[in-house]
Amino acid sequence: MEKNQTMVTEFILLGFPLSPRIQTLLFGLFSLLYASTLLGNGVILELILLDTRLHTPMYFFLSHLAFVDIAYACNTVPQMLVNLLNPAKPISYAGCMTQTFLFMTFAHTECLFLVVMSYDRYVAICLPLRYSVIMSWRVCTVLVVAAWTGGCLLALFHMNLLLRLPFCGPHEINHFFCEILSVLKLACADTRLNQTLILAGAVFILVVPLCLVLVSYSRILAAILRIQSGKGRKKAFSTCSSHLCVVGLFFGSAIVMYMAPKSRHPEEQQKILFLFYSFVNPILNPLIYSLRNTEVKGALRRLLCKESSSQLV
Repeated sequence: MEKNQTMVTEFILLGFPLSPRIQTLLFGLFSLLYASTLLGNGVILELILLDTRLHTPMYFFLSHLAFVDIAYACNTVPQMLVNLLNPAKPISYAGCMTQTFLFMTFAHTECLFLVVMSYDRYVAICLPLRYSVIMSWRVCTVLVVAAWTGGCLLALFHMNLLLRLPFCGPHEINHFFCEILSVLKLACADTRLNQTLILAGAVFILVVPLCLVLVSYSRILAAILRIQSGKGRKKAFSTCSSHLCVVGLFFGSAIVMYMAPKSRHPEEQQKILFLFYSFVNPILNPLIYSLRNTEVKGALRRLLCKESSSQLV
């Protein structure tokens, strides 16, 4: 790097190059989706916290998934909303690196939680008599700590390599947040090692967990087909198929973004795929994993009845 080059201290997020009118419409739409994400996952967290009937391993994992979705949305969406109103407003170097680290941490952790939850469903359906023994609270706590630790350590590994790179211009990131591959394009140094390790990390955190999830659900499907009751079989199949839809959207879009040849997926298309992470998955998770369950509906009714009765007193 030449001595007369100055280091970049802030970045401009280009976001979506659209007309001001369209950007205003997107601001309203994205604000509504953001509020829905916070509300849906917040309700799930409150219900699980307040209702002792939901203090089970399944809802313990769901509470952490809801927290991850809230944290993930809070990390990326507010900056995107600010850029829609003021595209020229920069983000500091430290703020950009922090956003990159948090994005990777939450994304990796969610991958691992989806594996943990699929294993929990496998034990519940295929080994119901041993469920309380296998999924003890000690085991559940270990699985949760392992998911958070694994997601954080993998993010730290990539950030350690990223922070060693010099950034000396340009300072415009063609994205709506500081996504690691978009940030790497601005480094004035060889980034092949970073890109290779990101691909290897994607195999470890995406392909391997996806295979584990598919193995769990294939065994669950085999167990469902052995259910004698047609009503019970239909209910179990409906639940598992919904879970698989969420898993397919999450892992499928991530694999396309980080493992498919980049020439086939222009940057504008990748931004749209990242919107799935920012809005679609965080909204679908509480709807499919929680709010469709009879137990959660019952907990919500009890909470609403308790609040209405307290107001009448």
